Amino acid sequence: MTPPHCHASAFVLVWASAWLLCGADVGDFAPCLQVFHRSWPPKGLAGTPICQRYNNQHRFATLYSRARRSPWFSAYLYTTPAGRRPSASWKFEPQLAYPGADGNMIPFPPHPVDQNVVDSQAVQLDYINSTFTRGHLNPSLHHQSREDRSATFTLTNAVPQKPGSNDGPWEVLEQTVNKTLAAYCLGEAYIVTGIIPYHSGERWLKNRVAVPEYMWSAYCCPDYNASLPEELRDTFPTYAAVGRNDRNSTEEIVPVSKVAKKQFRGYDVRRMPLETLETYLKERFGSVVSVFYEQCSES
Repeated sequence: MTPPHCHASAFVLVWASAWLLCGADVGDFAPCLQVFHRSWPPKGLAGTPICQRYNNQHRFATLYSRARRSPWFSAYLYTTPAGRRPSASWKFEPQLAYPGADGNMIPFPPHPVDQNVVDSQAVQLDYINSTFTRGHLNPSLHHQSREDRSATFTLTNAVPQKPGSNDGPWEVLEQTVNKTLAAYCLGEAYIVTGIIPYHSGERWLKNRVAVPEYMWSAYCCPDYNASLPEELRDTFPTYAAVGRNDRNSTEEIVPVSKVAKKQFRGYDVRRMPLETLETYLKERFGSVVSVFYEQCSES
């Protein structure tokens, strides 16, 4: 089934009402508000909220687009990683296919999944024999426990990402954020990572899963070490970045470096203040997008 080729703004609405005080794992962020700064989910993007549950515990949150079969963003609490990266046992969200299903994400079976799952979300076959990797929005690297790390391997937390981005500048960004927060964030660190769609003429993986033009990420650490090195003075309490996922797209958001290694050239990442990121999101989505409560303010 071919997804409708809609302009990105068709998927965007301003959330006008407060989140309900109770709700299911799919359709409401209420069960997992703790992963958001001040229990305040990002505003300005519309989709299906998922409280990602693994082994009967909510691990992180995702705003999912059913029409695109991919997430708009994932939000999570950063914890200093420990141990080895778990094996990539990819999972799916049963409640997207069956509203009354158990809320825990489920590993894909060795045999083909049923058609309701195929219709409702991305599946393993979408990525097999393609030129895209399964790009985590919430990366395994940013978590301490094995369960939290394993929970990131769900296709509702992944987008089609070019290897030159996933294995290059975007991986460098994730490592840099990891080292920065581990060294200087004294309290909770909240991260939201999302995508920016093409302005027009959507791109699709196997005519099913929407491919983003850019990926973005922002962190919020209200309680941090004031003795920051000079080069990090402007990166707390919050900072952001945008990365290219199409080496041939235009450069109005992220310029292309001419000195990068050939295999990674065109997949550059530009770091920027949160306000700059939100300006780009507003321009592309046609709606005011607010990532953190009062831009990571504790007041």
